[in-house]
Amino acid sequence: MLHLAPDTPAAGTRVLHPRSLDVLNAHFATRPAEELLDYALSGALGRIALVSSFGAESAVLLHMAASVDRATPVLFLDTEMLFPETLAYQRDLATRLGLTNIHHVRPGPVAHDLHQTDPDACCAARKAAPLERALDGFDGWITGRKRFQSGTRAVLPLVESDAGRIKLNPLAFWSPDRIAAYFDTHALPRHPLTARGYPSIGCVPCTTPVAPGEDPRAGRWRGHEKTECGIHFVNGRAERTPS
Repeated sequence: MLHLAPDTPAAGTRVLHPRSLDVLNAHFATRPAEELLDYALSGALGRIALVSSFGAESAVLLHMAASVDRATPVLFLDTEMLFPETLAYQRDLATRLGLTNIHHVRPGPVAHDLHQTDPDACCAARKAAPLERALDGFDGWITGRKRFQSGTRAVLPLVESDAGRIKLNPLAFWSPDRIAAYFDTHALPRHPLTARGYPSIGCVPCTTPVAPGEDPRAGRWRGHEKTECGIHFVNGRAERTPS
């Protein structure tokens, strides 16, 4: 049994004492990702949502969540600039896995060409702000981020604190080979764009195919220094919290 020390701010959001984050990271460091996910969705950490882009590798975490509870709240960030293939994949995968609690998170009015003039502002309006609204009432959220995906994620912990909420990254330590093996073992459908050279898939105007040998996220915001959409930023910076 884990002994955690919750703090409860005035606003009512349940957060954990930093020592409790250390306990969780140490406890689950050598355990299967499924155990951390099962623990998170058991209610032990409060009300938790899974945030998904239904992208190239999303099926793994969604399958794990469905195996625990098909009614897991899944927040799908529909920026209204996604590939048609992503929207079709979202519908197909949700049906296959029997997910019954999908929340379609959409932005308010955004200038259609904002991505050309200010990609950071575009991501803030289409992703970060809508997600923050959608997370209202949740004590934490689950992401599919992994250490191998980019330099800013190289020290990603399994469990971290994010603006008063707990954030869990059950697949943080997984390798590309392990992801591929999970797809094969469970006969999960691949996102149709992966076969066309898209290992990381975002919005249509800001995603390009990746050449062999390139970083998997090289096709995101190509030509810009930008490497993250902003939903994993704290105080304007990508999180780099040591585990």
